[in-house]
Amino acid sequence: MIKEFLKEIMLNILQFLGLAWWVEVITETPLCLYYFGPFLSVKEADDMKTGYLEDLKLEGAQGIKVAVKRCKPHNLTVCQEMGETPDRQKEASLSGHAS
Repeated sequence: MIKEFLKEIMLNILQFLGLAWWVEVITETPLCLYYFGPFLSVKEADDMKTGYLEDLKLEGAQGIKVAVKRCKPHNLTVCQEMGETPDRQKEASLSGHAS
């Protein structure tokens, strides 16, 4: 319980600073930009990305590109269908490593 509490505090600090890890997914059909996270480590984010990709594929998404990066997204989902244009530069105020 204390371990989880400390993990949550650390995650909140990293997120505030823009240093938390996120899984960024861009799909061509539908044209969307998704962020999943935040995570404490690149390994934790990388381990979780498979499940997110499987869910999107089951929903019929095509042309999927994925990156694990440090950032601070303002919107977790941006889709053309919602009248928005996915713009990676605008959404992630800090970018980091991609994988």
